[in-house]
Amino acid sequence: MVETARPARVPTRIVLASIVGMWLTYFLIATLRGWLVGLELHDALLWRRLVVILASMVVTAGLWPLLRMLDSRALWFKSTAVLLIALPASLLLALINQGVFAAVEEQATAQIGARDGLRIRSDESGNLLVDPIDRNRDGGAQDETTNRPPVVPLPRPAIPTIAQQEQAEAGLTIDAQTRRDIRWRQLTDVALGRYFLLLAWAGLYFALVYGEQARMAERREGAFRRAAKAAELRSLRYQVNPHFLFNTLNSLSALVMTGKGEAAERMIQTLSNFYRHSLAGDPGADLPLEQEMAQQEHYLAIEAVRFPERLLVVIDLPAALAEARVPGMILQPLVENSVRYGVAPVARAVTVRIAAREEQGQLVIEVADDGAGGEGIGDGGGFGIGLANVRDRLAARYGDAATLSSGPQPGGGWIARITLPLDRRA
Repeated sequence: MVETARPARVPTRIVLASIVGMWLTYFLIATLRGWLVGLELHDALLWRRLVVILASMVVTAGLWPLLRMLDSRALWFKSTAVLLIALPASLLLALINQGVFAAVEEQATAQIGARDGLRIRSDESGNLLVDPIDRNRDGGAQDETTNRPPVVPLPRPAIPTIAQQEQAEAGLTIDAQTRRDIRWRQLTDVALGRYFLLLAWAGLYFALVYGEQARMAERREGAFRRAAKAAELRSLRYQVNPHFLFNTLNSLSALVMTGKGEAAERMIQTLSNFYRHSLAGDPGADLPLEQEMAQQEHYLAIEAVRFPERLLVVIDLPAALAEARVPGMILQPLVENSVRYGVAPVARAVTVRIAAREEQGQLVIEVADDGAGGEGIGDGGGFGIGLANVRDRLAARYGDAATLSSGPQPGGGWIARITLPLDRRA
C-alpha cells in the first residue's frame, strides 16, 4: 500500500545541530578576532560572549516553530515572513548582547584610554569625562594600568603661560545624551549583524526542508513504482488462470462428448484441488519452487485423465533448490504448451519433463517434451498468452536479470528454459 502524503518535516536533531553549529562557528570567529586584535579583558569578554551565544541559540530555536508553519507555503511568502520575523528577534539578541557586556564596557574603555594616555570616567550625571594624563605631575612613574615604562619628563618652562596651563588641563566631556546616541548606534549595528545571521540560518533551514521534501517525493515515487509493478504482476498472473481454465474446459467437454463420464468426474475433482491451491496465496507473491512444481503436477494429473496412456511426467527437483523462490504459476503456460503442442497431436506416449538446476549462481528451470516438436507454439493461439505471458512476467519481476528461451531440442520435441536469479529466502 502506498503511504498517504504527509508534510515533510526536518528531524529535530538536524534542526538543533544547524542552530548549534552556526552559533558556535560565530563564537569561534569572534573569539579568534578578539585574540588577533588584542582586545582588553580577553578572559572577561570570553565567558560573556559564551553567555550571549547560548542565549542566541535559545532565541533561534524559538523561531523554529514559526518557520515550520511555513514549510508548505510558497517561496515568496516564506521570504517575506522571514524578513519580518527576524527583525524583533535580531533586536532582542542585540539587547541581550548589550546587557551582558555593559558591566565590562566601562572597564575596557578605561584600560584602552589609559593605554593611549587618557583618563576616562563617568560623573554622576552620566557624562563621560576624558582627560589627558599629566605624566609630569605624576612624577613619571610607571603606569600600572598600561604596564608601560615611565615617560621621561621634558624640561618645563620656568614660568608657564596661562594659555599653556589651560591647554595642559583641558579635557573632553561627552554628555549623557551623546552617550545614549552612541549606544543606540551600537545597538543598531549589532542588531543588523544578528539580523543577517538569522536570515542565513532561515535559508539553511528551508534548504533542509526542500531536501526532506525531495527525499519524501522520491520515497513516494518508489512506492508508486512498486505498487504499479505489483499490479502488473497480478494482472499477468490473472491472465494465466482464464487461459488454463479455457483449455481444461475444452478437455472436459471432449470427455463428456465421448461418453467418458467417469473420467470427466475425476477431472472436475482434480481441477477443484488445483484451484484451491493456486488461489490460496497472493497472486503477486513468489513461491517456493517445490510448491510451484507441485502445482504443475496437479495440472498434469488433470491432463492425464484426458491422455491416460499418452502422457508421462518426470519431475527433477534437487533438494537444495526446493525453497528457491519463483513467481507463482510461472511454469503453467510452458507446461500447457507441452501438453497442447507436444502430447495432443501425436498418438504415442510423450514424456513431459520439468527439471531445475543451479548454474553459475542462477536458477535454471526447463520444461521439455519429446512430442510433436512444438509446432504452433507462440503463434498467438489460446488468448495470446503462452510464452509472451511468461516473458512479460519475468521482465516485470526481474528486468534484464531473467530470460526465457525456447525451441526444438535434439532428438525431437520442444524445450523451454527459464534463467532467473537464485533466491533461497525461506
